[in-house]
Amino acid sequence: MQFQQLLYFVAVAETRHFTRAAEEVHVAQPSLSQQIRSLEKELGADLFTRARGNISLTEAGEALLPLARRILADADTARHEVQELAQLRRGRVRLGATPSVCTGLLPDVLRTFHDLHPGIQLLIEEGGSHDLVRELARGGLDLALVVLPLPSPSPALTTVELLHEDLVVVSAASAPRPGRGRSVRVAELQGEPMVMFRHGYDLRELTVAACRAEGFEPAFTVEGGEMDAVLGFVRAGLGLAVVPRMVATRAGRDLRVTPLARPGLSRTIALAHRSDVAPPRAARELQRVLLASRTATARTPVFP
Repeated sequence: MQFQQLLYFVAVAETRHFTRAAEEVHVAQPSLSQQIRSLEKELGADLFTRARGNISLTEAGEALLPLARRILADADTARHEVQELAQLRRGRVRLGATPSVCTGLLPDVLRTFHDLHPGIQLLIEEGGSHDLVRELARGGLDLALVVLPLPSPSPALTTVELLHEDLVVVSAASAPRPGRGRSVRVAELQGEPMVMFRHGYDLRELTVAACRAEGFEPAFTVEGGEMDAVLGFVRAGLGLAVVPRMVATRAGRDLRVTPLARPGLSRTIALAHRSDVAPPRAARELQRVLLASRTATARTPVFP
């Protein structure tokens, strides 16, 4: 008894037609009929009653059908499981993240993932949450680390909160400490020269909104940079910047980190993927590593 014969048998049993069954399994009808006859010969019993225009199962065919379906299902499960394992030895994961997350959270997580699955290629795309959501929706990414709330909430996306993190003020180590104590209030940033991210950065919108809520417009000495450029401008003494604590702790000793006084500013990072399409096996494994990670610089980690 051959696997292919059982496949042909089930196709005929379900369509009750040899020609349609042959089309369904992509084989010539004479070949399918020959394989069915060979199976019947091996089993020593007819499986179908072949009346003109009417194909029906015999008693032997009725007995074989559930067993054949089970065998085919088990074979499909085995194939799927092996492919899933193979995907963890090779393949790729397309991960999107905001630039600050790439700088702060991802290096350690990706190192852990790479140590576990060195054959998986990691493709990282940096962008603002709005751009990443769009890429997820069109299928250009498997997973994305975005800032909540999303700029345009989409019912087609599933998001899981990963961590909450504080924002802090960074300034050149040689510059005077901002504020009047060990922390600084947002209101005390009025008139301070600031280095600001480019448009589309989640941190830009959050910082500007916080300043406006205190009744003033921030004063930019330099604007339009990415994370590394902004930190470089701050080191050069061009102004201060509001960045995630994770980024600040990695920035080096030449930057002074000043906490924001309560209630301060914070943001929520979430892991997002499409709701209508299950991520590939390798992406699900990266998702597991991300959700299992704990960051010392996160204020309140949240795990499902």
